[in-house]
Amino acid sequence: MATAAPPVFISTTALHSLITHKSLIRHLHSTLPPLSAAVQSPLRHAHQTSPSSSFLLMPSWSTSPLLPYIGTKLVTHHSHNSTLNLPGVHAVYVLFNSLTGQPLAAMDATELTLYRTACVSALASLCLSREEAVTLAMIGAGALASHLIRAHLTVRPSVKTVVVWNRTLAKARSLVDRLMQEGGFEGVQFESNGCLEEVVRKGDIISCATNSEVALVKGVDLKEGAHLDLVGSFTPSMRECDDEAVRRGRVFVDNEAAVVEAGELVGAFERGVIRKDEIVGDLVELIKGEKVGRRSLDEITVFKSVGSAVVDLLSAQMVYESYVDNEAKQ
Repeated sequence: MATAAPPVFISTTALHSLITHKSLIRHLHSTLPPLSAAVQSPLRHAHQTSPSSSFLLMPSWSTSPLLPYIGTKLVTHHSHNSTLNLPGVHAVYVLFNSLTGQPLAAMDATELTLYRTACVSALASLCLSREEAVTLAMIGAGALASHLIRAHLTVRPSVKTVVVWNRTLAKARSLVDRLMQEGGFEGVQFESNGCLEEVVRKGDIISCATNSEVALVKGVDLKEGAHLDLVGSFTPSMRECDDEAVRRGRVFVDNEAAVVEAGELVGAFERGVIRKDEIVGDLVELIKGEKVGRRSLDEITVFKSVGSAVVDLLSAQMVYESYVDNEAKQ
């Protein structure tokens, strides 16, 4: 009987050495259109483990021989972890061979999720933001913010100014300082600003990654030609922009789950601001060219993402196969 190789654990440090935002954007751009239909992903399982914590399971599997994997993301959410100076969310991704069922790898899915979320936003921006965009407004200074900034700059090298807003201005300043120290942003100026309306008005691209339940971005503040990227909300009670922003923009989503999970959209439907059939299209349709992205320099576009097991599986595929390639070269 053949002996299976033991599963590997891919740490945060190893993951950083295996992918970049540029390489993951390229991978998702090439694999999402042909493979997304072959991935089965039932509704996520969510279990309340205490009044302030939950446990989520997000399974998926592929029926394509080009993607011979089964995977699941295991996520814990402990809202009070900030008092312990710990992240509120921790996650592990487990990958199996879909032909034999053998476990292949476990990897840090907290970091993997940050990469894939940012790269999905960047892919949408490639289709929806103005090619000559010069100012990126980053709303929120949490763990996802630096990934979103790097991913957006990857697809829009025309951006020369990044302005960061956070409820706590010190956190915005801290993010700006860290990014400037890390480098890799030749010709880009970083600023922090405590006036939310002013930051939004400046943005050619406005990227939001917060847990807000109160609308932060007001549609009246969006300038002509702006692209609004909404990442933070994933329940009907959460929202990062108001109804006017949704009304003014041509709205796209990462996948169909956004129309039932994202507070900005659920609320807009309930209040008659837009209808579900007015959502223009999803990310795969944009990449394939089945839906037209930006049509003019002055139209406003909105992209709402809630995440998907399909993108998780494709991202884990890239990390694992990069790991195997590196091991084979040694």
